[in-house]
Amino acid sequence: MSLMSIEEVATFLGVQPIRVERLAREHLLIAKQKDTEGKPLFDQNEVEKYKQLAERLGGI
Repeated sequence: MSLMSIEEVATFLGVQPIRVERLAREHLLIAKQKDTEGKPLFDQNEVEKYKQLAERLGGI
């Protein structure tokens, strides 16, 4: 399992980091762990699945 930070997820999805934080708050992306600063870390496979689903539904 490879973990991604908020910034890495934002870059991968092509959105602003604040959007990733909102997706996490709304439980659309589930954090697997927290880093040393308490920020969420996301599983890369789940982020990829979310992107595929979002694209099929019309975009992120």
